[in-house]
Amino acid sequence: MNIFGIGLPEMAVIFTIALLVFGPKKLPEIGRSFGKALRGFQDASRDFESEFTRETKQLEEAVASKKPEPEKLAAVKEDSTDS
Repeated sequence: MNIFGIGLPEMAVIFTIALLVFGPKKLPEIGRSFGKALRGFQDASRDFESEFTRETKQLEEAVASKKPEPEKLAAVKEDSTDS
């Protein structure tokens, strides 16, 4: 088990220190707060990713609709060489 580069022994030490600093009554509340913050960060990250993907698709569609068709390019080239 390796989370954020921290193994099981390091996690046990961190948990023990947190237990000593905050006490057994406060630790579950801190864990819940941390979980809510982490969930909020994940939700914001997902929202940003979906918004970015949506905007990228819209931009690609706009660029694709502005591309000239090959027949029109050929007609423009013929007109410019006739002059």
